[in-house]
Amino acid sequence: MKMFKKLLFAGLAFATLNVSAQTVDEIVAKNIEAMGGAAKLATLTSVKKTGTMSAQGQEFPATISIVQSKGFRLDFEIMGTSNNQIITPTKSSMFMPIQQMTEPKVDSEEETKEKQSTLDVHGGLYDYKAKGTIIELVGNDKVDGADAYKLKVTTKTGKAAFYLIDKKSNRVVKTIAKGKGPDGTEQDIETPYGDYKQNAEGFWFSYSTSFNGGMVSITFDKIETNIKIDESIFKD
Repeated sequence: MKMFKKLLFAGLAFATLNVSAQTVDEIVAKNIEAMGGAAKLATLTSVKKTGTMSAQGQEFPATISIVQSKGFRLDFEIMGTSNNQIITPTKSSMFMPIQQMTEPKVDSEEETKEKQSTLDVHGGLYDYKAKGTIIELVGNDKVDGADAYKLKVTTKTGKAAFYLIDKKSNRVVKTIAKGKGPDGTEQDIETPYGDYKQNAEGFWFSYSTSFNGGMVSITFDKIETNIKIDESIFKD
């Protein structure tokens, strides 16, 4: 009888591990489907987002341009200054005349490495195994009162972030990752995502988000996909 109980316990433990492993893949699969499906996402090569950024009571135009695995660029105009952030596979920089910068500030190799996820227009969950990413289901949470799965997503570079996925919509509603806060110290940076809509080409995107601890928010009026983007903008 004791041997039977041990075998039964071992079997249940093994089954639990299998269910856990399947649950992660099921959650990810539902998320990918909610974003248009794997076949649709596979065709995405470029994204251009235009909208309005808000900070310290001011609103100003902003544009984000991304070419898959090649470049990311944020541009915004404020108080007569043109500001930008550029990220490529080998270099990242920031030029903010609004902060009295007279020339671009080039990031360290480590900082550039940490920003590489911005070059992935498909998102961190799409085809994650092929990318060498490890995903763990670490529990459940609530976002604005709604139930959400909490996934720990660790890329092959070792950078980890938590993705909170709404259990009803199956879409990412918040990410949490280590980063520099407004005071320059490392802390947990929460990035919420909302107002999901399909664009003209049928791709799903979050049309509103915020960062820097909510000090800066951005709402997109238009998101274009698979358009020609001049890659020279990533070389400035």
